[in-house]
Amino acid sequence: MQDLELFTQEVRDFLAEHLTPELRRAGELCAGIYAEKPVGIAWQRILDQEKGWAVPAWPEAWGGTGWSLEQHAIFQREMTLANAPVLAPNAIGMVGPAILAYGTEAQKNHYLPRIRSGEDYWAQGYSEPGSGSDLASLQCKAERDGDEYVIHGTKIWTTHAQWSNKIFCLVRTDNSGKPQHGITFLLFDLNLPGIEVRPLISISGDHEFNQVFFENVRVPVSAVLGQENDGWTVAKYLLQHERGSSYAPGLQVRLQRVRDFAASERDGSGARLGEDPDFCRKLAAAEIELMAMQAFEDKIFSAVKSGEPVGALSSAVKIRGTELRQRVTELAVEAVGFYGLPYQPEARRPEANVAPLGSGLAATAMPQYLNDRAASIYAGSNEIQRNIMSKALLGLA
Repeated sequence: MQDLELFTQEVRDFLAEHLTPELRRAGELCAGIYAEKPVGIAWQRILDQEKGWAVPAWPEAWGGTGWSLEQHAIFQREMTLANAPVLAPNAIGMVGPAILAYGTEAQKNHYLPRIRSGEDYWAQGYSEPGSGSDLASLQCKAERDGDEYVIHGTKIWTTHAQWSNKIFCLVRTDNSGKPQHGITFLLFDLNLPGIEVRPLISISGDHEFNQVFFENVRVPVSAVLGQENDGWTVAKYLLQHERGSSYAPGLQVRLQRVRDFAASERDGSGARLGEDPDFCRKLAAAEIELMAMQAFEDKIFSAVKSGEPVGALSSAVKIRGTELRQRVTELAVEAVGFYGLPYQPEARRPEANVAPLGSGLAATAMPQYLNDRAASIYAGSNEIQRNIMSKALLGLA
């Protein structure tokens, strides 16, 4: 216990010294899933250069920390409490682990240090129009031409593609078998000739998503991660990391901020929202569910650290985590009330000298609520995750 207390103080001291006011403000005002690239990369490089904490969950040989389950939870909680920017997971939490598991030594030596340092910024080329949760139906083609693939097609909901210089992409290389067969996992530059990135503005007013078009894009055969036509194996492994990320520590902090806001905010009659029995019941119910979620995540993380496969349990984490994420944003919108109605994107830009109406929570509550409507859809919709669980855990067809 004393060691954990010392570690907690170490994290707090580091954040106090290195998390600048500008980065804190950017973290507080972020309404998206994670920070925009200029902010996120700046913070990632500080973590990497000053402490070696940029990729804490990786193996120690590649820059990981070797932390215990409790230390990982403490680190995430303290980062959230300090309003540290949330780093984009595409590289650190998704393609990085996939490269560790399936990459050649040359691929590991080339890509992993560049991911850790932030030199490479990655987009995810999975979803297509009509092939989102039914990912196996993807049609973006890669035809072999000597030592290259020639890619034709499109990818959609490609988060942060406007800032990325790399993409990991699922392509169709064979149509002769089952839909899951004949898919290949490629790693390549996003600035190659024939690639066009078009923005998609979300309902919250943010530019997070894009559609990416490929026309006669030539990629070397060495870009394959794993084996040709066996990309589905790599894709499923990566999705376990995307779906199985930890939700509880960050959501517990966000819920406490809603509770603190409700304790001080008064309605038209002068009464505090935090004294309203119905709202207090909702807060308590969410808190209980988050405690159960924390215990569930601890169990799974312990299994992962022991080398046990996560499998369909990552789907359970994704379902409960995203639904609770939506619950917390709903409570925040209810707490801020009318202050959540004004559209004030400038107040959420860290470089703008604009004070938000109401509070920082009021400026981000509605955009976060709108953004998180997608939480139960991305990384495979929750309906699909329930199908996965019914097959893997209950043996249902």
